[in-house]
Amino acid sequence: MFLEVKDLSVDLKDFQLEKTSLEVNEQDYLVIIGPTGSGKSVLLETIAGFYQPDNGRIFLEGRDITNLNPEDRGISIVYQDYVLFPHMNVFENIAFGLKRKIGEKNVIESKVREIAKLLKIDHLLDRDPETLSGGEQQRVAIARSLVVEPKILLMDEPFAALDVNTHALLTSLIKDVIAKQETTCIHVSHNFNDVYNLAERVAVMKDGKILQQGTTHDVFSRPSHNFVADFVGVHNVFQGEIVGHDKSLLHIEISPDLLIYSSADFKHTSNDVMVAIRPESIIFSNELFVSSVRNQLKGVVKDMFEIGHTVWIEVQVGGVTFRGVLTPNSCESLGIKIGKEIYLSFKSLNVNLMECDDAYHSI
Repeated sequence: MFLEVKDLSVDLKDFQLEKTSLEVNEQDYLVIIGPTGSGKSVLLETIAGFYQPDNGRIFLEGRDITNLNPEDRGISIVYQDYVLFPHMNVFENIAFGLKRKIGEKNVIESKVREIAKLLKIDHLLDRDPETLSGGEQQRVAIARSLVVEPKILLMDEPFAALDVNTHALLTSLIKDVIAKQETTCIHVSHNFNDVYNLAERVAVMKDGKILQQGTTHDVFSRPSHNFVADFVGVHNVFQGEIVGHDKSLLHIEISPDLLIYSSADFKHTSNDVMVAIRPESIIFSNELFVSSVRNQLKGVVKDMFEIGHTVWIEVQVGGVTFRGVLTPNSCESLGIKIGKEIYLSFKSLNVNLMECDDAYHSI
């Protein structure tokens, strides 16, 4: 394992990081998400060496770096507010860290110009930071961190202060540069677009703990915790009871008149479970159709509303409300309107199961 954080605990009096573990492979792009105050920045800064943990260890390439000074870890960090030196021009800002490692001016100049070209700021090298736009300043900050060839690049909300268009431009550019530099990256963000566009892996934090980590697909499609399901937008999360099984299918009773089926590989210690179904996994139709899909239900449209270029549909099935998403064209062709009876279906493999606990009720 390239980076391994094991049972890390940090007590900052008003906040605690509690037995947090994290694994990052070499050249991974990991995005850490979670609500404000969940400990994302504290975790990043502890990995960087700014906080000394009370318990736990940090290993980089198999070497224990827990007690190393920040400058001896081979780790760079980029913040939301750039932190550029106002008395230095762009070239001098980017070269700052290199001068501590390399004495040859021609090598420094070559490396600065190379990274500046990759980040498309090579025409700004003689400019002062205060004359640059926010996006340009952030690229200078990233260039300064990458030019020293860190083993890991940490980024704490690097695009949060940028407008939507600049954010999109930088996201695309950074993805290419990180790949070309073959840099391992851990990126803290509140923006799910950063997850969709950048992440190979994702970790979800809450209250100083990492609740789940894995590939983006696994975390978003198969949440293992109630809060994770709610936070990543599964929307259809219900409490149920396993009342039977046949072959590879579990039978889950959501209410006295609603039974659904799941083929999830779920090892349960109790029959009480939480069920999670992503909205995009639900198919709507005007008639019951012949299919291998085991879950086919009939309900009534209770509400519908547009979000961006999609239409969200709420369908009441017995005493349970399901939420799905359609394109406006699909909605029109199906004649969907409030009060209309409609069928909804979803595959048993898209019915994710989680242990039932009290956390969901406090969300």
